[in-house]
Amino acid sequence: MKAVFLDRGTFLDSIELPAPDGITDYITYDGTAQDNELIIQRCQDADIIITNKVKIDQDIIQNLPKLKLIQLTATGTNNVDKEACKKQNITLFNVAGYAVKSVPEHTLMLMLSALRATRHYHQKASDGSWQQNGNFCLLDIPLIDLEDKTLGIIGVGTIGKRVSEIAHAFGMQVLWAEHQGRQPRSQAYTAFDEVLQHSDVISLHCPLTSDTQHLINADTLAKMHKKPLLVNVARGGVVDSQAVVDAINDGQLLGYATDVFEQEPIANNDPLLRISEHPRVIFSPHNAWGSLSAQQTLWQILSKQVSEFIAQYQ
Repeated sequence: MKAVFLDRGTFLDSIELPAPDGITDYITYDGTAQDNELIIQRCQDADIIITNKVKIDQDIIQNLPKLKLIQLTATGTNNVDKEACKKQNITLFNVAGYAVKSVPEHTLMLMLSALRATRHYHQKASDGSWQQNGNFCLLDIPLIDLEDKTLGIIGVGTIGKRVSEIAHAFGMQVLWAEHQGRQPRSQAYTAFDEVLQHSDVISLHCPLTSDTQHLINADTLAKMHKKPLLVNVARGGVVDSQAVVDAINDGQLLGYATDVFEQEPIANNDPLLRISEHPRVIFSPHNAWGSLSAQQTLWQILSKQVSEFIAQYQ
């Protein structure tokens, strides 16, 4: 079978990504522009498309008569028209469980970096500010400990639970948020609004759905009585960016640490860029998932899925 990998450049160049067993014709592109004509041209004779974030819509699917499988190199499937796949009898696979170490560790990195103003102090230690100050240490922004702080987790899946474990090791108290507007399903969960009210840090790990689109907005931010640090490793659309900017500027939030944005790469007019120099604001370019081991694990899972799919035709 022929497979086309449309955006191999989303992986490290140093990682080997061999063709899964059963693929006899394997073509890779470092990246593919979001142009339907180009995508159709590159995949015209493909049985399998492998992609991370290239959008595969109904028009593309209808113009690829040989296509049998779309294999995503990610967990989210929002970039593929699922109904069109069903109509054309095309299988859609994603990959899950590969970043259960990488994303939680990245979450704590963002959390610590914001609470300890790491980027601010790195700049001061390297641009001459420390020497100009003259003291043996520089402390113009308070350093905040994790121990004894309350962490609210919104989205209690595998990653949210692992973040809970690490947070407990730091001596934090952890609250698991129930879905907004619902009663807690068990004693392990806390009502959504209560989590907002009592948390010193709030960490987002929920999927982007119609229910979670702009879940963090002006109204929910106003319920955060302790003026917490907000951490987002979920999806950019879970947060209303302008509302976060307003909350930072008004002192409703201590800071904002995020790996995800509503448009990726971040748009030049994204309001978040206006607070990028804030000492407790830190951005990473949607790479929380991508530790070296996570990328290797992802490809192992993907290769097994693709090979097993191909075996059905032999």
